[in-house]
Amino acid sequence: MLTSSSALLPVYAQLPVHPVRGSGSWLHDADGQAWLDAYGGHAVAATGHCHPRVVAAIREQAEALLFYSTALPHPIREQLASAIVAHCPPALRKVFLVNSGAEANENALHLARKVTGRQRFVSIEGGWHGRTAATLAVTDGEKYMAGARRAGMPLSLKVPWNDPATLLSAVDDTIAGVILEPVQGLTGARDLPVELLRAARTACDRAGAMLIFDEVQCGVGRCGAFTAAESYGVTPDLLTLAKGLASGLPISAVVTTDAIAALIKSGDLGSTFGGGPVPCAAALATLAVIDDEKLIENAVTVGNHLREGALALGPKKIVSTQGRGLLLGLRLHRPAVEVQTALLRHQIITGTSSDPQVLRLMPPLSFSISEAELLLLALAQVLS
Repeated sequence: MLTSSSALLPVYAQLPVHPVRGSGSWLHDADGQAWLDAYGGHAVAATGHCHPRVVAAIREQAEALLFYSTALPHPIREQLASAIVAHCPPALRKVFLVNSGAEANENALHLARKVTGRQRFVSIEGGWHGRTAATLAVTDGEKYMAGARRAGMPLSLKVPWNDPATLLSAVDDTIAGVILEPVQGLTGARDLPVELLRAARTACDRAGAMLIFDEVQCGVGRCGAFTAAESYGVTPDLLTLAKGLASGLPISAVVTTDAIAALIKSGDLGSTFGGGPVPCAAALATLAVIDDEKLIENAVTVGNHLREGALALGPKKIVSTQGRGLLLGLRLHRPAVEVQTALLRHQIITGTSSDPQVLRLMPPLSFSISEAELLLLALAQVLS
């Protein structure tokens, strides 16, 4: 039985950092200590912590209208949908706003089933898509799939992450769709081969199935373009965005084509809190900051600097790197959790992954070269 002196269920392993405020790439605790955040609140702090423009947008909207559901229209909801579409590949022109990555993926899976009239999906080994019933059914790992079985969901057919031929043969006229993360988050920022994504597009076109890109973690500018789809040059039928979309407020989006939107009727989808005015304001400000401060370009520049700097430490310290932009995995000779713990002694926060040898980096898109150098210096000392 789980026990804790806190009223919260103790379901999260927590790092020994107690922030009370944040600014840019830094968190500050009650003792006045500063912590360099190379984890970004799990890739959420896209514009850095408490960016003034995002904070101002939240305050202004909260003072005007804190909330009303989609039972009433609101212009900021329309503005955000238009802004998201403007940042996505041209074929993706319609948006449904919800609250979390899992909820966005759940709705994308639902739409694929509705459009095709089929039930089963193909997914990729190592993929992570959420903890709801449908998303567990397409997430890799026995402990997750067990939950989907209990809910009576048809489990997806898993195919290797680096085998386009197997994917092509797996998709037939019984498959509703293929769901994948172009850069897999939980496995340690493993970037899928572009040949696999092209094979997924070809297979779906051939079988009349829907291609879903889960960009909950790798989207919103993190991997070299606003969507990873753009950086790979492959456009899905449905694309989901979440974590960094509002710099910390809960909001997510399903983005799809006119053809799919034409098949949706009133009442087919719904969300009480989806598209609330305050998260929409935060998301609009986030997109503006990403554009105005050229944070996508910065993610590429600083991501390359981190990758090159890590490899320069030598193969005895860093075996290899993986990922794109500022979603990076560093493959180590020792357990990543040991390195994560050692970096905490340097007051630097990083992440681990389901691969015990991979340290995961997903700092704010505003992470600077000088901050990257602090991280690399600490890594060199920890791995010596």
